[in-house]
Amino acid sequence: MKLKHVGLVYRSEENADRFLGDVLGLKKSEPKTISRELSKAIFDKDRELTMVNYTDDPLQFEVFIDSRHSGETSPIEHVCLEVEDLPAFLERCRFESIAVSRIPRGDSFLTFVRDADNNLFEIKGKKAGG
Repeated sequence: MKLKHVGLVYRSEENADRFLGDVLGLKKSEPKTISRELSKAIFDKDRELTMVNYTDDPLQFEVFIDSRHSGETSPIEHVCLEVEDLPAFLERCRFESIAVSRIPRGDSFLTFVRDADNNLFEIKGKKAGG
C-alpha cells in the first residue's frame, strides 16, 4: 500500500502558499475548480472550491481553498513530515511567524507546527545514515 496524497483545507491560497510553498518548499500546481455538484457529492459543500496541489515527489498535498472554513480540526489529526534539515526548517518557521511547539520526550523533543489555517504538522529531522 502507498499513500497517494493528503487532503487539507485552507481559507486562502496565500495561507497555503506561505506554509506549503515558503516553509516546506513544495512546488505549486495551477489552481483547478471543483464544481459545485462534485463538491457537494464528495464533501457535502454546496459551493465551488478551488483545488491546488503542492508537491515534492513523492509527497503531495491536495489543498482545497474554502474561505468559509472555520479552521476547527480535531486536536489529534495531524500530518507527520520528515525534513532534511530540522534547524533550517525551524528557522523558516520563525521567519514566517509560524508557532513551533517543542515537547520534551526522553533525550529529545517532539516538534509540532500549526499553520495559519490550524492544520497540525509533526516534524521530524532526517536521521544521519537513515
